[in-house]
Amino acid sequence: MKRAEQLEKTRQSIMRTATKLFLQKGFGETSTRDIAKQVGITQPALYHHFSDKEVLYLDVMTNLSSKVRKDINKVMRKHKLTPNEQLWQIAVALKKHHPTSIYDQYHQAINLLSKSSQQKLNMILAMNYLQPIAEYFKQPEVELRPDILPQEAAELFLAEISPIFGTYQPIGGHNISDDQRDQLILDCITSGLSKVK
Repeated sequence: MKRAEQLEKTRQSIMRTATKLFLQKGFGETSTRDIAKQVGITQPALYHHFSDKEVLYLDVMTNLSSKVRKDINKVMRKHKLTPNEQLWQIAVALKKHHPTSIYDQYHQAINLLSKSSQQKLNMILAMNYLQPIAEYFKQPEVELRPDILPQEAAELFLAEISPIFGTYQPIGGHNISDDQRDQLILDCITSGLSKVK
């Protein structure tokens, strides 16, 4: 194998491992030593590919978030779905890529990053999560309340769906599946807790 191919293979292995660890443990609890050890390389070898942990984290988030945006855009192209079905599939797409709450991970990382990395992470969140979700709320059939902007609705949606990411709350009892529980949580978020009008 040529050196360039080996370097690329190692880089991809670092990215896969870093993605798994950052998503499971968060930015603060994941060290480059942990990543290097799982890849089977030395920490200096990791730094040959990524100058520091922030650069690696932002590359991971850029790569991951582009997949999230792609999946949300696929949902938005399914015009035969009802708005509720679209929103459910958006939630499923988010959960597919994130084992834990997106906002919990974001808030944990943002406080540990340098100012320039904070700006980059904010741009990643805005472009690949908030903008495509805001497009959902812009649809006339969604009937977004007039005192909320689509971007605000997207931010609220991301914050409010935190319970679907590995929730320990036994909402809906113990006899329903995880998908049924997630749908119930999503329905409570979008329709409220009470039937009273």
